[in-house]
Amino acid sequence: MTKVLVSDPIDQKGIDILSQVAQVDVRTGLPADELKSIVGEYDALMIRSGTQVTADIIEAAPRLKIIGRAGVGVDNVDVPTATKNGVLVVNSPEGNTIAAAEHALAMMLALSRHIPAAHSSTASGGWNRKAYVGNELYKKTLGVVGLGKIGSHVARVAQAMGMEVLAYDPFISSERAQQLRVRLRPLDALFKEADYISLHLPRTPDTENLVNAELIATMKPNARLVNCARGGIINEADLAAALNNGVIAGAALDVYANEPLEADSPLRGDCDRLILTPHLGASTEEAQANVAIDVAEQIRDVLLGLPARSAVNIPGLTPDVMERLKPHLQLAETLGLLISQLSGGPVQELQVLLQGEFAEHPSQPLVVASLKGLLSSALGDRINYVNAALEAKQRGVHVLEVKDEASRDFAGGSLQLSCRNANGSHTVTGAVFADGDLRITSIDEFPLNVPPSRHMLFTRHRDMPGIIGNLGSLLGEHNVNIASMQVGRRIVRGDAVMVLSLDDPIPSSTLTSVKDINGIQEAHPVTL
Repeated sequence: MTKVLVSDPIDQKGIDILSQVAQVDVRTGLPADELKSIVGEYDALMIRSGTQVTADIIEAAPRLKIIGRAGVGVDNVDVPTATKNGVLVVNSPEGNTIAAAEHALAMMLALSRHIPAAHSSTASGGWNRKAYVGNELYKKTLGVVGLGKIGSHVARVAQAMGMEVLAYDPFISSERAQQLRVRLRPLDALFKEADYISLHLPRTPDTENLVNAELIATMKPNARLVNCARGGIINEADLAAALNNGVIAGAALDVYANEPLEADSPLRGDCDRLILTPHLGASTEEAQANVAIDVAEQIRDVLLGLPARSAVNIPGLTPDVMERLKPHLQLAETLGLLISQLSGGPVQELQVLLQGEFAEHPSQPLVVASLKGLLSSALGDRINYVNAALEAKQRGVHVLEVKDEASRDFAGGSLQLSCRNANGSHTVTGAVFADGDLRITSIDEFPLNVPPSRHMLFTRHRDMPGIIGNLGSLLGEHNVNIASMQVGRRIVRGDAVMVLSLDDPIPSSTLTSVKDINGIQEAHPVTL
């Protein structure tokens, strides 16, 4: 029976969705050793930020198909190891967008109006209005670092409050910035010019300790810094020193390099310039329900054999792309499987040539599908769309992608795979015809028009009288039934290829006899 382990608290609506297709075990707060000891029983794992899914845990889970993170960040999942093992990692990139953006905005307002300190003073008996004179956000400049979904929403709301918005994001085009009505600025310029800075970046080697003493020193003395994105982006010791020395007016943090925040952290203490919250960015009832439903639906779909809509380790392969390119992906996988069996050994180089309309489609999914087919003969069920590119790289397969939009051999374009190894080289070409029908249209430059079938035999031979009859008679003597047959040649009585669709796989002893037929140079049984 299909089993799902839920190792962090999630909304009941998510559990109800998972229960439609699997036995769901909710076991939260498991020590790492205990999780490792039981995870091998499960087909799917659903987590939030609490569970650390390390390489050891993934390696201990041979049945695992998918890890679902109910939230955005996957810092707590060893994605490379999951990819290597063919385990899909999904998240919910939009489920907590509003909650996280609103928390960042709330932090800005709380800093501006000294709300935490004013509350503490008033609740303890004080009434000191003069001590808590604040600032308005209206007509101030906000610098948004990272214009993803959360950063973009912060920018839109800030504009509605009358703020001018600067932004830094090296992956955002000027056209997109114009749509959002923000001015793109270099990072150092943004830190110098902004009155408020809100960080919305992932934690990567490039962003770790990005905001340090040197960068903070460039900020205005009355500027304020907010981080509700990921811990570790700000050097916490440098920030604490800057606040204590009055370098900037204030900061508000919801995330930290290590969580929970350590008792001896330099951020702890009595500092009215600093607001700390315990990673509450996604902690709204609405957001928790949204991310639970989103990720549970993706886990359900994957367990049913359907694509996930937010796969972290299959970039570009969204459900709409998979549906639109379904026959094209099937063709790519089929040609990859075909050429791997024709090559007769490990492939050193694979060229993927997208011709005509094929060149207009997203190329990455088609390349991945080709690699999946190429490696399927060797790896079987271990290979999938998640780990195909990684497995190919680890096996030393050099992949070259070429586009030729001008080529129009077929109305819908064509896909050509060429491989090279110690045995030589082969080329196969295919196309998608009307109603999604697949066709093999050439083998090693010999023209054909053959639909793929389960069991096939490919030969290369001299174009000479009697060879087709001899092969047919031999197969008949060995009780191998031919479903269809086609010959492709370039010149009369030169070399040719023959493709036979068979009802059953050809026995090895029969294959030996086929190769002994006068004029046959190569014979390759293929199972698709």
